[in-house]
Amino acid sequence: MARMSKKKKLKIGVIFGGRSGEHEVSIVSAQSVIKTLDKKKYEVIPIGITKDGLGVAKNPVQALKSGKKIKGTRLMPEDLLKRLDVIFPVLHGPYGEDGTIQGMLELANLPYVGAGVLGSALAMDKVIQKQLCNAAGLQSVPFDWFLAKDWKKNQNAILNRLGKTLKYPMFVKPANMGSSVGISKAENKKELIKGINDAIQYDRKILIEQGIENIYEIEIAVLGNDDPEASVLGEIIPSGEFYDYDAKYVDGKTKEIANTKALPKNVVKKIQHMAIEAFKAVNLSGMARIDFIVTKKGHKIYLNEINTIPGFTSISMFPKLWQASGLSYSQLIDKLIELAIERHKEKNQLSTEFKPKEDWYK
Repeated sequence: MARMSKKKKLKIGVIFGGRSGEHEVSIVSAQSVIKTLDKKKYEVIPIGITKDGLGVAKNPVQALKSGKKIKGTRLMPEDLLKRLDVIFPVLHGPYGEDGTIQGMLELANLPYVGAGVLGSALAMDKVIQKQLCNAAGLQSVPFDWFLAKDWKKNQNAILNRLGKTLKYPMFVKPANMGSSVGISKAENKKELIKGINDAIQYDRKILIEQGIENIYEIEIAVLGNDDPEASVLGEIIPSGEFYDYDAKYVDGKTKEIANTKALPKNVVKKIQHMAIEAFKAVNLSGMARIDFIVTKKGHKIYLNEINTIPGFTSISMFPKLWQASGLSYSQLIDKLIELAIERHKEKNQLSTEFKPKEDWYK
C-alpha cells in the first residue's frame, strides 16, 4: 500500500522592525507571532528590517534587539521572495503599515496578511481615515489638522484657528504614527505649542482632536475580507491621564478588559456594526483593530482610530479580543494566513491583459 505524502509546509516570511518609531513594538509583536505559528504547518522565516531600512540575514530577532549597528542586506532579495508562500508583515507604522511594503509584495505577486495598498495607505493617515468614515456617517470627535511647514511659517494663525474651532483639552497627534508615539494632551496654549513641536518630529502632518472627558475607551477587533466579523468589545483603563506609549507598553499598570460589560447590549451591537462599516469604508481586508470612545453619560459613540497592523504582543488587545470571542491565538494566525491566500487567489483570477481590435500601438 502506497504511503500518503505529507502535506507541504507553507513558508511564512514574518517581516518586522523597520524604519519607524514603533520599531521596538514591532520586534516584540513578531516574537509572539513567530512563537505561535504552528511549526507542523509552517516553516517560519524571520525577516528583520533595521532602522535604516536594510534587511538582516542571520538571527534577525536577536540582532535587532541588541540595538547595535548592523550590516544588513537589501530588503527582500529576489531569491528570498521566490522561497516564500505567504508574508506576514508585523511592521507597525510608516514603511510597513502605510502601503509601502504592501506595494512591493503586490509587485512580487505574493500573498500577504492584512490590508492591501489602498486600505493600508488610507487607514495610516488619521486625517484621511476620519474624513472617509465621517462621509460614511461614522462620527469622530471634532478635529483640525495642518502641515508642519505651515506651522513653522504661520504658528499664530494656526493657534488662533484652533482656539476658535476646538476647546481644551486637545489631543495632539502625528497623523501617520501609532503606539501613541508623539501624542500629547494639552490643557492650555503653552502645552499645545509644546505638543505640536514634539509631534512634528515624527510626521509632516499634525492632527488636533477635541478632548472628550468622562469616557470609556473601547477597542474592537475586525477579521475578514469581503464579509468581515467583529469581536467582543474590549475596554482600556489607562494607568495615566491617557493611553500613551508608557501606559501601553512600559509601566504594566494599564487595565485591559478583553470582554467589557460596561456598556448595554444595544450600544455593544451598534459599536460592532460601526466597526464593520469603518472597515469597509476604508477598503480594508484581513484584519484591523478599531478604537472608539463612548461617553459615560448618554453613551454617545465616537470613532477614534483604525489600525491595520495592530499589536501582536502578549499583552496586545487584538489577539486578546479574539480569544475572548472564541478564537485562540494560533487559530487567529491560521485564519489570517487563510484570508491572505483567499484574497490573493481572487485577485489573480482577474485579467491583466486586454486585446484591442487593432494593434494600434505597433
